[in-house]
Amino acid sequence: MKKHNYSAGPCILPQEVFEQSAQALLDFNQSGLSILEISHRSKDFIAVMEEARALVLELLGLEGKGYQVLFLQGGASMEFLRVPYNYMKVGGKAAYLETGTWASNAIKEAQLFGETEVVASSKAANFNYIPKDYTIPEDADYFHCTSNNTIFGTQMKSFPKTDVPVICDMSSDIFSRQLDFSQFALIYAGAQKNMGPAGTTLVVIKEELLGKTGRTLPSMMDYQKQIKAESMYNTPAVFPVYASLLTLQWLKKQGGIAGIEQINAAKAALLYAEIDRNPLFEGTAAVEDRSVMNATFLLKDAAHTEKFDALWKAAGISGLNGHRSVGGYRASMYNALPLESVHVLVNAMQELERSI
Repeated sequence: MKKHNYSAGPCILPQEVFEQSAQALLDFNQSGLSILEISHRSKDFIAVMEEARALVLELLGLEGKGYQVLFLQGGASMEFLRVPYNYMKVGGKAAYLETGTWASNAIKEAQLFGETEVVASSKAANFNYIPKDYTIPEDADYFHCTSNNTIFGTQMKSFPKTDVPVICDMSSDIFSRQLDFSQFALIYAGAQKNMGPAGTTLVVIKEELLGKTGRTLPSMMDYQKQIKAESMYNTPAVFPVYASLLTLQWLKKQGGIAGIEQINAAKAALLYAEIDRNPLFEGTAAVEDRSVMNATFLLKDAAHTEKFDALWKAAGISGLNGHRSVGGYRASMYNALPLESVHVLVNAMQELERSI
């Protein structure tokens, strides 16, 4: 039976990416070598890295705008540390918007470097909404936000207009919707949602804003050194970068971000309509802040849990359980999840309603 994978990450990727990756594990580019054993300095892999970096700029509409692309290691959590290293001035301060667990973790790292002002937080409401009315200090070295909150099912629908450099963790909605990406000084995202397997992290940087902190940086933490080394200051994560390239190629064939955004909107509209219509379910996130990538919802009566769990599992659905911080269910609808899978989930929800 086909599995409908709603896992929050690592998660579903396009079927053709699985197939091409599997072939490359056996024989990459008819070299007689596996992608797992080729040199990261070989012509074949350098071509992979260069194309992946170029495709990122093309898809984000950042070509020729002074941005550099890195594929690094350590996950998005490492960027919680690299960001203040590279942007918080000695004796300076940073501004953060706290909208979920990962934003909270980023704040903890920034506090190690200097004054860290939380301009707004939805923690008191278990992060079920995105704060709107807040002021970013004009003297902040940067403002950090998280565009999509995987655990709590909320998403920023707009970003503040400010002269302060804006840095965004887009780990769970990168490449899913059209934005003016040039409004950001830096974007970072772990691969394991919309790009590839865990093991590499995408960082997109406006280069002219670097090198202004007065801080001495460890080499691995220094974005300028990583740019100069073209993502190869140390051995890169060859296979995750290759799988990310394949996913970027697939995305381009779908019509790029504009094309996939329409599909994502249709998936989210279908599921949220059923959550709101079906008397057995309720959403957990504020309606205006609902994530297109991660829909979080509960059964109004927990007594129906066993029956509903049996229904969705019998339908071939996987990874639907909610995070322990929220409970209930979480349907992660990343780019590669087909609309068909959402229909299967909606049918299971309707079947439960009919059986009660």
